[in-house]
Amino acid sequence: MTRKNPRIEETDEKDLEVGDGPKSWAAGIPGVLHSMIPAIEHMGVNRTRKTVLAMNQKKGFDCPSCAWPDPAHRKTFEFCENGAKAVTWEATPVVIGSEFWAEHPVSELRKRSEYWLGMQGRLTEPVYKPAGEDHYRPISWDEAIKLLGNKLKSLASPHEAVFYTSGRTSNEAAFAYQLFVRGYGTNNLPDCSNMCHESSGWGMGQTIGIGKATVSFEDYANADLIIVMGQNPGTNHPRMLTELETCKENGGEIVAVNPLPEAGLRRYKNPQKVKGVVGRGTEIADQFLHIRIGGDMALLQAVSKRVLDAEAKNPGTVLDHDFLNKHCEGLEELREHLALLDEAAVLEATGLRIEEIDELAARYLKADKVIITWAMGITQQKKGVATIKEIINLLLLRGNIGKPGAGASPIRGHSNVQGDRTMGIWEQMPESFMDAMAKEFDFDPPREHGVDAVQTIEGMRDGRLKVFFGMGGNFVGAISDTQATEAAMENTEMSVQVSTKLNRSHTVTGAEALILPTLGRTEIDIQESGAQFVSVEDTVCAVHGSWGSVEPVSHHLLSETVIVSRLAKEVVGDKVKADWDGFERNYDVIRDHISRVVAGCENYNERIRQEGGFILPNGPRDSRTFPTPSGKAVITVNHLEPVERPAGTLILQTMRSHDQFNTTIYGHNDRYRGIKKGRHVVFVNPEDIAELGLADGQFVDIRGEYQDGTERVIRKFRVVSYPTAPGCAAAYYPEANVLVPLNHTAEGSNTPISKAVIVRLEPSLDQTPDSAENSAAGATAAH
Repeated sequence: MTRKNPRIEETDEKDLEVGDGPKSWAAGIPGVLHSMIPAIEHMGVNRTRKTVLAMNQKKGFDCPSCAWPDPAHRKTFEFCENGAKAVTWEATPVVIGSEFWAEHPVSELRKRSEYWLGMQGRLTEPVYKPAGEDHYRPISWDEAIKLLGNKLKSLASPHEAVFYTSGRTSNEAAFAYQLFVRGYGTNNLPDCSNMCHESSGWGMGQTIGIGKATVSFEDYANADLIIVMGQNPGTNHPRMLTELETCKENGGEIVAVNPLPEAGLRRYKNPQKVKGVVGRGTEIADQFLHIRIGGDMALLQAVSKRVLDAEAKNPGTVLDHDFLNKHCEGLEELREHLALLDEAAVLEATGLRIEEIDELAARYLKADKVIITWAMGITQQKKGVATIKEIINLLLLRGNIGKPGAGASPIRGHSNVQGDRTMGIWEQMPESFMDAMAKEFDFDPPREHGVDAVQTIEGMRDGRLKVFFGMGGNFVGAISDTQATEAAMENTEMSVQVSTKLNRSHTVTGAEALILPTLGRTEIDIQESGAQFVSVEDTVCAVHGSWGSVEPVSHHLLSETVIVSRLAKEVVGDKVKADWDGFERNYDVIRDHISRVVAGCENYNERIRQEGGFILPNGPRDSRTFPTPSGKAVITVNHLEPVERPAGTLILQTMRSHDQFNTTIYGHNDRYRGIKKGRHVVFVNPEDIAELGLADGQFVDIRGEYQDGTERVIRKFRVVSYPTAPGCAAAYYPEANVLVPLNHTAEGSNTPISKAVIVRLEPSLDQTPDSAENSAAGATAAH
């Protein structure tokens, strides 16, 4: 069943509605209704049944949204509201017909919003935009592969091409992709992790030797205390709320640390329980720390100091000395450093009261099993890496790594971003991986490190990178410094996107451009050897299979694995000892190679077919062994550097709305924050509104200010009075991405600092409630 794309009108924000502030609870029956009504409306009853009932099941497909893990015993409805929205968006039978490309020049598509582009339907045929022309036109798969192959082979060096990957790519496609790229001759393999959790990888890698969570799924239910930092699970990974609820039911406590009070951190109404339907549900946070943006590192140091002070008063009763002596180094250096911690500086950096910090420390000292979990509110900070090192410090002091119910838990926001990295999607894979590749495929892979996401923009801007290949995602829409990114992409000779639906990256192109349509994860994948499945890795290192459940919207679609295999055969050929045709016919062939190259994936084909898959080894979690140079976990000394806020400015963070996943916009409502029919808003504390001489509901231009003399402006955003932390503000991305300079990145990880942008709010010249200017069209950059 397919349907041609409907007539979708752009949303006019003159009717934007603002409610009474943050809601006091999340999910419940509204969550069910907001999941199922759009699904049935867009997919029909039968396709909805085949998709949502198969989502996250043991013989179903893995949710294409977040990377939250699955329980051993699955419920019939093992999905959340945003997962259902993601499936509806992908599995819609609405398709883009061939006539669409003649009717819509690229210059016109570029003026459209992300919402309008995504709502046009599924892409079903390769299309090509020649240099100097303003229209894509349909071409055959053979033509598309030949065009791209010839372009890659014509470059003076393989390092003139860059190959980006989004987190939805399967393990099989990712492994074949990195093999193709390295066989071609470069390590230019940036991915979406460069923009989100790269700080986690660096901070954890340098302290415990592995950049992955040290907890299992079951640990959440068994923790005495869970500290949730810099994340909004009610919107970004709602299934986590069920495990937080279970923790509370088992007697555990939860502390939320966030600049905004989010509904999902307050109360959860589980729609699969009676008390979640007719009762009050479950109170989630026992303590809410309304922290100033960038103050997390100071808070963690203050709590660690209190732990060390408690040990000094009662020697031998607070710290886990046995664990520290056997498995850690650096304790004395930390003790000396924190003895000089300035409490006044901590209070200034955090915006908290001393009693609040004391209460958190008391909870930590009382608990035997503690999990600290975090997301982009921590990683997208200048001191993101150092803050994560402080998380590890605090956990190590009382032995909260390597025991049940305890550990470090970065929450990956995309379904297989962690698996892609395991499979080799990284611009600087270790020598051990490269050696295994060389042995398995009888070639010498390049050893020079490639470019990350920010360096990709710099390379395209400077003319060093001439071809951009995007395996999924929306690179132009997702990354910082929108105008710089768009100018850089336009400076390439060719841009190529492997996609299921249209997005901003298809409208901002190189001189030549290709769009290669691919199967969605929800769709049945039939190859010569029969029906195929793929595999993914979730945020707790669990690897499991994913089987499509519905007929593809078009039989002209190719899977990502097939696209990569055909391109590799065209470009690389027999330069590496790989059976590219075999890769396409049967994905077991790829998995056999994975089993011999990727550590922990031995006997991959056998183990992935076990019920529920298998768990990758994790030394810190499994045996308290740490693959660091010394073989011990490293307690580190990190120097505070609070975010400075000049007079008259605010610290802005970018964030998702509830009707959104990454840059995919499902609608224009954010019901947990009381916003309807619009996105061009800026959330500001009422005290700051008064201090700045503004008014709730007023339209303002948001102007970023930076030491290099540049400034960036987004115009006509409505001020919304909201309980943000004092001195802090928030706006939605991708609209606010233009405010984040390209060189505004985290120390060590080079991750864009999207959570700490210094801005001024200036009254807009136009105060009429007509439609706001889109960030792409209305943003400016000046020097």
